[in-house]
Amino acid sequence: MLRSLYSGVSGMKGFQTQMDVIANNVSNVNTHGFKAGRVLFQDMVSQNTTSASEPGLGLGGVNGKQVGLGMQTGAIDTMTGRGNMESTGQDMDLYIRGEGYFVVRKEATADSDAVTYYTRDGAFKRDSQGLLVNSNGYHVKGQPTKGNIPAPMDNNFKSENYFGNPNATGSNLADINIPETVNGQRFESVTIDNSGLVVAKYGDTRYAMGKIELAKFNNPSGLQKSGSNNFSVTNNSGDPNFATPGLGGTGTLESGFLEMSNVDLADQFSQMIIASRAYQANSRSITTSDEMLQELLNLKH
Repeated sequence: MLRSLYSGVSGMKGFQTQMDVIANNVSNVNTHGFKAGRVLFQDMVSQNTTSASEPGLGLGGVNGKQVGLGMQTGAIDTMTGRGNMESTGQDMDLYIRGEGYFVVRKEATADSDAVTYYTRDGAFKRDSQGLLVNSNGYHVKGQPTKGNIPAPMDNNFKSENYFGNPNATGSNLADINIPETVNGQRFESVTIDNSGLVVAKYGDTRYAMGKIELAKFNNPSGLQKSGSNNFSVTNNSGDPNFATPGLGGTGTLESGFLEMSNVDLADQFSQMIIASRAYQANSRSITTSDEMLQELLNLKH
């Protein structure tokens, strides 16, 4: 069989994979905290028809002759650049102005173990128990207090960096609880400053309820997308480095904003056209190779 047939098939497979990634990017153009993917290609092994020869008496050197056997997908990378800010006006919506990730935990149930995730989607709220959770109900992790010390609380929290086990939430991290009543006063409102300090108002008194912590990774592109805007640690992402917002390169927080998808539609549509044309060109090489084979078969007549 002609090698061009297999080269054309490998090209069509590769550009179909690229189109799958592009389509996923476009479908998530309005997904908060989404990170676009990209496909990188590599050539496959080449077949040597003749080897290279060194110069000799009266003759120059001759290069080897190789015929390529097609292409393959080399990598599908996650582009971790920050998305733009979207104003929401909601005090518990948070944008990370830096490279950190929120730490959220799906607590254990009768059917599953507890799992820690990392996300750039800062759409948070209080649940019926007063816990700070994300849109999936996962608990947002940070440094808690008992909720009985008036704000400001800056010197009641340690601003520090520390490393944690990727299978746990990190040392000293816990839920942030904003109860309905404190000292007989009912909850009225909550604010979160750029250092992650959560301050709730009860009557005429403000209380520090906790401080949100962030995680940073040596290789964020190595994180695994786990669905629902969450990422999981892998062997190549590195262990999470937990830090107070503003330290350790995690970045500061902006309340009232969410991070938009970092998908660039203009770039994606350009890549879509290129992938479509490349797919078409590879299919043409297959049909041309088939015509050549047909001519060969016709020789017996």
